[in-house]
Amino acid sequence: MASVTLKGNALTTIGNLPTPGTKAPNFSLTKNDLSTAQLSDYSGKKVVLNIFPSIDTGTCAQSVRQFNQEAAELENTAVLCISKDLPFAQARFCGAEGIDKVEVLSDFKDGNFGKAYQVDFADGPLQPLHSRSVVVIDKNGSVVYNEQVAETTEEPNYKAALEALINA
Repeated sequence: MASVTLKGNALTTIGNLPTPGTKAPNFSLTKNDLSTAQLSDYSGKKVVLNIFPSIDTGTCAQSVRQFNQEAAELENTAVLCISKDLPFAQARFCGAEGIDKVEVLSDFKDGNFGKAYQVDFADGPLQPLHSRSVVVIDKNGSVVYNEQVAETTEEPNYKAALEALINA
């Protein structure tokens, strides 16, 4: 289990993120049109997984905005913003914010993504939402970078994630 905090209070996740050098676990997530997206759909592309508790919080919303602005401009790259929010809430947010360069995906149906990537909170007030994390996957499907943000209310290290993406 990974240890993180929420406003200084200790929380744990159900496990640890996939480590660099390992094959990224496949997943099935729900798109805004209620169709299914799988990691295999992005085969041959570099992929950023921006994982967070809820798009309706300031820090989570900012991470979607930031990745929409920065990483989405890179070639042969898919930026997937993943939470357990309903696809309708994700679509509403993206429409209101003009978010159009990243894809928001929901793990609301069965939570298998959270289990595969070990990001579900195991305890605390956000259980069973996802811990704020970033995973970068190269075009061959291998993890090249991961970050589980130590304090849930803080943003991820965009610079490190983007450098890993560029070098992947």
